[in-house]
Amino acid sequence: MFDHIGLKVKDLDASVRFYTAALAPLGFGLCSRDDSGAGFGPPGEPALWLYPTQGATGPGTHLAFRASQHAAVDRFHASGLEAGGQDNGKPGVRADYSPTYYAAFLKDPDGNNVEAVCLK
Repeated sequence: MFDHIGLKVKDLDASVRFYTAALAPLGFGLCSRDDSGAGFGPPGEPALWLYPTQGATGPGTHLAFRASQHAAVDRFHASGLEAGGQDNGKPGVRADYSPTYYAAFLKDPDGNNVEAVCLK
């Protein structure tokens, strides 16, 4: 439904470390990086853009990334924690959403709620 998303971040290096680690298990990587920002996505197709800002980043955004299997959700959560993210919901079934909704949630370095979800 969308082409790309841009997030303002306080510390571009910290955010690049977090998203590099958290998105790798989902098959996404760093596609572009310079002083003006960084882009992540499938190879050659950045869809998540990070832009450094000197001001406040706002109240936070929720991003959900599709995972192909439960193990990828688990690795997303573990890798994101190791890279400085904060737990915002351990991997597991969210039966209140759907009986097959398997997800994990992290807060990125700027407080955005980042989710990986597998619907199988």
